[in-house]
Amino acid sequence: MLQENRALDGRVALVTGAGRGLGGAIALALGQAGATVAVCDIDLPALEHTRATVAATGARCLAFPCDVSASAAVDAMVDDIVRQCGSLHILINNAAVIPTRPADVERRNRHYAYLTTPLPRQSLQFTSALSDEEWHRFWDVNVHGVFYCTRAALRQMETQRYGRIVNIASVAGLSAMSAHSPHYSATKGAVIAFTKSVAAEVAGANIFVNAMAPGGVLTPDFEDYLASAGEEKTRQFWQICPAGRLGTMAEYASTVVHLAGDRHYLVGQVISPNGGTVI
Repeated sequence: MLQENRALDGRVALVTGAGRGLGGAIALALGQAGATVAVCDIDLPALEHTRATVAATGARCLAFPCDVSASAAVDAMVDDIVRQCGSLHILINNAAVIPTRPADVERRNRHYAYLTTPLPRQSLQFTSALSDEEWHRFWDVNVHGVFYCTRAALRQMETQRYGRIVNIASVAGLSAMSAHSPHYSATKGAVIAFTKSVAAEVAGANIFVNAMAPGGVLTPDFEDYLASAGEEKTRQFWQICPAGRLGTMAEYASTVVHLAGDRHYLVGQVISPNGGTVI
């Protein structure tokens, strides 16, 4: 059922990386708030699932297979959205590579143990072990993709003198809580800096650019991690989260919907729902 408060009626929104997890939840929340929603992802079955889920609420939802690290593909997608929907008012830069490979999980577990148990002080040797391939893989999507999508969206938003851009950053870009993944932290820090720079540039055209920097998100992938981590590692994880739980996808999505609307005066801000992990 659609929300009674349809604050985004008449708006057209694009959510990148919307095939699963937080991106899918954001797309659903935008549709429930009245927006026409375009979703993109490289995972085609997951993308179609999100499209069908949003459409089931009564919202119009269009799906676009797109790799945001390819600038020509991004330009073509945005042109197609404007052609089919008449405009683009809202961009949610959510697509990202996240550290979920076995080596990433091993580093995360070692880092949490280092933070929460009396181990000898030493270098954890995360950065020195990273390969060129891993470093560039994260930058291609997490930073270059945000730039390509923002550039394409601004060409429409600047013409119409209206827009809302929400970049999904992370507490990893604000703090050392994700020191286990320096490649990921660097890209999310770059997203925050880019958010502030672009926000100052375009606010005079009634285009508000902000970032949300989530703490832990209770996605299916994170649920799998906690289930496989074992009791001791799970206890270590909760030691660094004062709220004692992860934020739900719906909680994070509601923050994005607010930033995507007109009922705020936020420009270049970084909103970080994180349960007190970073204060």
